[in-house]
Amino acid sequence: MGLIKLLAAPVRSIVRFPLFQLAVVVAVILFLQAGDDNSARGQIFDGLDRLVESTVGAFSTVFNLKSFTKSWLTTGFWIAYVYLGCLLILFLLRVVISKMVDFVGWSNLFGLRNAIARERGVAAYRAWVPFERIRPASIPQERWEEAFAWPANNEPPYPPLAQRILSGAISYVAVVLAAALLLQILTPFPVLTWFGQLLKVLVIS
Repeated sequence: MGLIKLLAAPVRSIVRFPLFQLAVVVAVILFLQAGDDNSARGQIFDGLDRLVESTVGAFSTVFNLKSFTKSWLTTGFWIAYVYLGCLLILFLLRVVISKMVDFVGWSNLFGLRNAIARERGVAAYRAWVPFERIRPASIPQERWEEAFAWPANNEPPYPPLAQRILSGAISYVAVVLAAALLLQILTPFPVLTWFGQLLKVLVIS
């Protein structure tokens, strides 16, 4: 497993490079565009095209968009939607692969249980060491870990996924609104007014 990670490290560094990701997104868009209208690729392209057109149309009702700005918005939304779609696909693939590795380790398929357990044990120890450094000497290790790392009821010491997604979305919205408020107050751009008009258009439509 360590050898596989060592060999995959250069590939992962290239994949994480933003320009490479942009090139992949553009290649996916061109690949979808080249598909026949009656094929799955063509139908996906048509659906994305309608989504981009509706998004740009919503912006056009709020802002006075010229042809140059509209073309840039169309390109930007195409890249953004395809990028989000690729991120969703990669997330689902990661979940499936993780479940497959869990099954291989649990069933000892191909005799890989020890290798998987050793790798995960090393990762768990590396994550545990900084946690253990701040433990006061007066608190026993078992009680320390039960309080913050491994509760007695075997429940994870963090909120459920839905609650974490909701709190993350609320924090992002709060940051965006704070930035828009500062722009509204400190600059001549009425960003909050634009947001209100855009929200009104989206609700009405």
